[in-house]
Amino acid sequence: MVRAAVLPAVGAPLEITEIALPEPGPGQVRVRLAAAGVCHSDLSLSNGTLRQPAPAVLGHEGAGTVTGVGEGVTAVAPGDPVILNWAPACGQCRFCAELREPWLCPHANAATTVPYARGADGRELYPGLSTAAFAEETVVPERAVLPLPDGVPLTDAALLGCAVLTGYGAVHHSARVRAGESVAVFGVGGVGLSALQAARIAGAGPVVAVDVSPEKEELARAAGATHFVPASETTPKELRRLTGGDGADVAVECVGRAETIRAAWSSTRRGGRTTVVGIGGKGEQVSFSPLEIFHFARTLTGCVFGDSVPARDVPVLAEHVRAGRLDLGMLVTERIGLDGIPAAFDAMLAGRGGRALVVF
Repeated sequence: MVRAAVLPAVGAPLEITEIALPEPGPGQVRVRLAAAGVCHSDLSLSNGTLRQPAPAVLGHEGAGTVTGVGEGVTAVAPGDPVILNWAPACGQCRFCAELREPWLCPHANAATTVPYARGADGRELYPGLSTAAFAEETVVPERAVLPLPDGVPLTDAALLGCAVLTGYGAVHHSARVRAGESVAVFGVGGVGLSALQAARIAGAGPVVAVDVSPEKEELARAAGATHFVPASETTPKELRRLTGGDGADVAVECVGRAETIRAAWSSTRRGGRTTVVGIGGKGEQVSFSPLEIFHFARTLTGCVFGDSVPARDVPVLAEHVRAGRLDLGMLVTERIGLDGIPAAFDAMLAGRGGRALVVF
């Protein structure tokens, strides 16, 4: 038995309880978690914004040590430090093999719909986003683990599994920020802080952070922001003032709200790029007039998982960590136990903090 944070039903409070975890079967890996980040996607799964069979163990941004492997596993062995990959591409579908866009693989979350453990009462449990990282241990498919490169602390490495890959990828892969370009990042959470660091690594400038919470200014500047703008109705006007009157070359939206997406779009210069990373509800609508689409000639793109390929990108991120260009620890604003996850959800709803990290 291992302790875990169980979502008994969509919309219900999490229950910290014990679950029965099986030994790994063929093609599976058992991992003892060192840490798991509390991501806004976990909140979206719990409240029904994103689909998730329940009861389930949430958590998808994690790192730990392999404790056992099933038949046929060759990528890792017991004792290996690993990062969990919540969106493991199949490598065979059209998106993976032909389009070379594995971040859009329709089979990446196949394990989400298959029970993987049982609660103390015998109920079958589903793994949140295929990984179930809000538990002392988990069992995942072999392709859902990545060997941890040398020189990256195991606990902080959990953040590479989602926040950093998403924020870094949004800047480098989706928006393709170039040195000297101006960048505005909307939302200073774990993903936004990663995007700010990525913009700094890319040599962008100025780099403007936008958030509803003024107390996040110090954190944003530590990540690489040269300016901080409290979110308001005048945000686009202020962004244009800070970028020579034209607007930002690139705006990265990390919130997922209609009004924030609209503000990011309006803050982008003519011909600029607006990348939407945040995940919003399907009931919200963002409106643009046909004339402004023609006149501003901006590009608006969605961004799934930072358009990242974890096996390709994690070694690059690890090199940035070793060289001191990427600071994983500064993303963590609170280190908690499993019991602290509900409070971390409340903090996200209130727009407070950066990334809470569950440390086992």
